[in-house]
Amino acid sequence: MLNRRILRVKAFQNLYAYEQCKGSNLNLAKDYIKAAFLPDLNSMEVQDKVALTKEAEEAIKLFDQNLESKELLKASEASAKVKKTVLEALKQYHQANEKDHQFLLKNMVISAERIPQLYLSAIELLRSFGKHVEKEVEKKKKLAGNTPIGFGNELNLANNKVLNSLGESETYLAALARNNVNLDDLELEVKEWFRDYIKTSEIYQDYLKIENPSLEEDLEAADSLLKKIIFKNEVILNYFSEKDLNWTENKSVVRSLASKVLKNAANLDQESDGQMPEIAINWDEDKEFFENIFNFTIQNDAESKVLISQKTKNWDIDRLAYTDKIIISMALAEMKNFPSIPVKVSINEYIDISKTYSTPKSKQFVNGLLDVMAKELTEKGDIRKSGRGLLDNK
Repeated sequence: MLNRRILRVKAFQNLYAYEQCKGSNLNLAKDYIKAAFLPDLNSMEVQDKVALTKEAEEAIKLFDQNLESKELLKASEASAKVKKTVLEALKQYHQANEKDHQFLLKNMVISAERIPQLYLSAIELLRSFGKHVEKEVEKKKKLAGNTPIGFGNELNLANNKVLNSLGESETYLAALARNNVNLDDLELEVKEWFRDYIKTSEIYQDYLKIENPSLEEDLEAADSLLKKIIFKNEVILNYFSEKDLNWTENKSVVRSLASKVLKNAANLDQESDGQMPEIAINWDEDKEFFENIFNFTIQNDAESKVLISQKTKNWDIDRLAYTDKIIISMALAEMKNFPSIPVKVSINEYIDISKTYSTPKSKQFVNGLLDVMAKELTEKGDIRKSGRGLLDNK
C-alpha cells in the first residue's frame, strides 16, 4: 500500500494548507465587515460610533452563525445594511475558499506526478558521481602513460554493483525517459559537489577502504551517500527545491522512494520483485482516489465536525489538535466513500499519518476515536463495504 500511503500523506498536507487558507479567508471576511461599519470621515453627518460598533459586532455574529447555511440570516431582524454586509462577506468567503480548493487540488496532483522525477534525479546524481570518478581515473591513466600506477579502490563508486545494475535495467531506463530525467547539464555541479561534499565525507572514505565490496556493502554505501549527504546537504537540496515548489513536503517521500529503488536493485527487498516503486501502479485509478479523498473531506467537513464533537464532549472541537481534526475527517471520508477499502486499512493508514504529523498522544486518540466511530457508523449503515472491503472486514 506504499503508493496509496503517499497519496494520503499528500492529500493531508494539502488539506492542512486548505484549512490555513480558510482561516485567512475568514479573517479577511471579518475585516470586510468591520470596515463596512467604520465612521465615514467624508460625511458631514454626525457619526454614531457606538451604534456602528454594535452593528459591526452583530454582523460578525451573524456571519459566524451562517457560515454553513444562511437560514438564520434570513430569519434575522437585523437591519438591511447588516444583512447586506453579511451576505457580501459570506459570498467573498466562500468564493475565496473555492478558489483555494481548486488551486490546491490542481497543485496537489501536479506535485504528486513530479515525485518520480525527483527520486530518479536523486539516484541519477549518485550514478553521475560514479561516472565522474571513472572519468577522473581515466585522466590519471592518460597522464601516467606507460608508467605503472595503482588506483587502489578509487573505482569503488564507479563499479558499484547496485548503481550499475540500475544503469542496465530496461525498467529503470524507461522510467528515466518517461519522467524526462537527464542530468547532463549538471556536469560542472556534479564535479564541484563530488569534490566538496562526497569525496571529503567519512562515508565515502570508509567505502574506499573496502577491497572488492560485496553487493551489501555497495548498497550500504550508496544508500548512506543518498540519505546522509545528498538529502542533508543544503547546496544539493537547493537544486531539488528549485525543481519543485513543494519540495519541503515532498522531501521525505522522495528520499524514501529513492532508497527503495536502491534496495530493489540489490534484490534485497523481496516484496518488490525488482519493480520500480512508482507513485501509483495505475495512476488514473489512484489519481481519482487522490482527488476524491481531498474533495470528500472538504465536502463532508461540517458533518465530520458534528461527529467528532459528539465523541469528544469533554473537549471543545476548536481545541483539538488541528492535525487530528484533519486526519479524523479524512479517515471518515474514506471509510464512508470507498466501499472497497477495508475499515481497518483506513484506520491504520491514518494512525500512521498521525505518528508523523501530529502530537505525541495523537496515535492513541485517533485510534480510539476512529475505532468507536467506525463501529457506530457501520451499524447505522453509513459505512458499507463491498468486494475486498467487505471480505477483509469479516
